[in-house]
Amino acid sequence: MKNFEELGVSPELVKAVSEMGFDAPMPVQEEVIPLLLQNAGDIIALAQTGTGKTAAYGLPVLQQTDTNLRRPQTLILCPTRELCLQIASDLNDYSKYVDRLSVLPVYGGSSIESQIRTLSKGVHIIVATPGRLLDLMNRRVADLSTVRNVILDEADEMLSMGFEDSIIAILAAVPQERNMLLFSATMPHEIEKITTKYMRTPVKVVIGRKNQGNENIRHIYVTVHAKDKYLALKRIADYYPNIYGIIFCRTRRETQEIADSLIHDGYNADALHGELTQQARDFVMQKFRHRNLQLLVATDVAARGLDVDDLTHVIHYGLPDEAEAYTHRSGRTARAGKTGISLSICHTKEKGRLRKIMETISGKFEQGKIPDNKTICEKQLFNFVDKIEKVEVNEAEIAEIMPAIYRKLEWLEKEDVIKRIISLEFNRLIDYYRNAPSIEPVDDSRPYREKSKDGKSREKDGGRSQRRLSADHAEGDMKILKLNFGRRDTLIPPQLIDLVNHCVKGRRIDIGRIELHDDFTLFEVNKEDAGRVMDQMNSFEVEGRKIHVLPSEKKIERDKRRKSAVNKGFPSRSDGKNKGRRKK
Repeated sequence: MKNFEELGVSPELVKAVSEMGFDAPMPVQEEVIPLLLQNAGDIIALAQTGTGKTAAYGLPVLQQTDTNLRRPQTLILCPTRELCLQIASDLNDYSKYVDRLSVLPVYGGSSIESQIRTLSKGVHIIVATPGRLLDLMNRRVADLSTVRNVILDEADEMLSMGFEDSIIAILAAVPQERNMLLFSATMPHEIEKITTKYMRTPVKVVIGRKNQGNENIRHIYVTVHAKDKYLALKRIADYYPNIYGIIFCRTRRETQEIADSLIHDGYNADALHGELTQQARDFVMQKFRHRNLQLLVATDVAARGLDVDDLTHVIHYGLPDEAEAYTHRSGRTARAGKTGISLSICHTKEKGRLRKIMETISGKFEQGKIPDNKTICEKQLFNFVDKIEKVEVNEAEIAEIMPAIYRKLEWLEKEDVIKRIISLEFNRLIDYYRNAPSIEPVDDSRPYREKSKDGKSREKDGGRSQRRLSADHAEGDMKILKLNFGRRDTLIPPQLIDLVNHCVKGRRIDIGRIELHDDFTLFEVNKEDAGRVMDQMNSFEVEGRKIHVLPSEKKIERDKRRKSAVNKGFPSRSDGKNKGRRKK
């Protein structure tokens, strides 16, 4: 393995990274740094989060920056404010011994006037989120005509967040004679389109296999009934006393509810989601980075771009829809060569989604078990004993008071003292698990779906599709509802089912017969669920358009259900993702 000097990195930069504790380059750095220093042209680097990508492109562009030309020479685009600030901070650390080099982070949620003033003074490197940079370009204060290097960091994340149009507008404003570097954890089709259009015979660097997860991550899943998911989460947190991790939820509401419940139950946790103010998000992240929080409960959007070292766990409280999102979540742990655990708490109807993830990332998944009461108490007790063994005793500080303490406790035997210390620390835990509610076991022996020889999914072992299940109900037990989206919105039945269960929390909603019309859709639900479906779905919107679900008097013809021929992708007007967003 080469060192940084042998890769061609300048003495000033080597001195700075050595002080940061980086003695040897990581694989992606060893591959990419020489290519950039040799001006090898456009580069695509596929590497997981936490593998050292920032230094891989940061050191070469810093070394090639002409500090006498106070104009933007490198543009780095990234998906989130947090990652933008982290990259800028890292570049400033690397360039500690480079005189007069200016790096400007440009992002939303901060004073645009301050960013305009700094740009007017001149900067060498701009690190930006696409939306704010485009705003500055439209105001004619961000001039990119001198940019020589364009870097897309976490490009797949930017596209999944809907920044494709902004990225295309930005790329149109930089000189054609420039180097383009694309760093991504996965290689979805949208990334390939950008590389084909904007890159010239790029050199491809792949660390690990394409779309593969970090090999240092241990993937575990447990299956429980939906009603037991929170109990399972608490048992897992208790089983790992030194856990330092992120718990991913699917919605803002679920994120806040889980965080509130954990705090109420005595866990060191907090929430991070889009409904928090920027000041509140910064405060939560500061606590988490300084390890004043053990558990951060977050949505995918809020946690994108987080760069936190030494996470022991990523817990998927709700599995994501896409395997790429699972890869990004899991990549928050096992960074910089360390190991970590990615643990999925699946309810019984998420088996199909889990299987799809397993097949995509080609990683080995272990089926775990929810720890029982006795095991948890033993693990906590031995962890406490380890702390007692390893505690540093300041003899000088406590010497004066120890004789009085010895006299106070001299009537107790050594065994009595130990028992009292343990009981003082663990009475609450032991009392809780003595009376803790049990978690109903799940039979995982039968698959949720299997593929037949023709490649189509079939239900097995009594598992029934939504429509088949609903057909078992008497017609009088079902209520017909009307949704204000139809075929013109590219809605198809599977996406309707997903949309309903995305918006409506709690027990999964069984959908009966579905009838698609051009401007609306009729669908059946159990009468007992109808009120909950209408109340909760009507508080969401899709692409800025409010969802309206109302009772319908029109009947659905059993044998004449109209089918949509459009491709899956509702709603297709922008990002193609089937997600309703809560109305503000």
